[in-house]
Amino acid sequence: MCFEHDFQCIPRHPLSDETVVEILDFLHLFMTDFENRYFAQIHRYYDDRSRHNILPDNNVVETDDPPF
Repeated sequence: MCFEHDFQCIPRHPLSDETVVEILDFLHLFMTDFENRYFAQIHRYYDDRSRHNILPDNNVVETDDPPF
């Protein structure tokens, strides 16, 4: 069964080695250009979310007894 957004629904036609490499090169170039153009926004997005993952270190219990 094929669902609307399922990757398996994409028809696959045989491609030559040269065509596959050209598509791959295009995708690399596209990603590089995209990351260069939107670097600040991408960086800001991940930076904002990484701050939410930082937990204060309030769980440290100080004792005079060494652990071993």
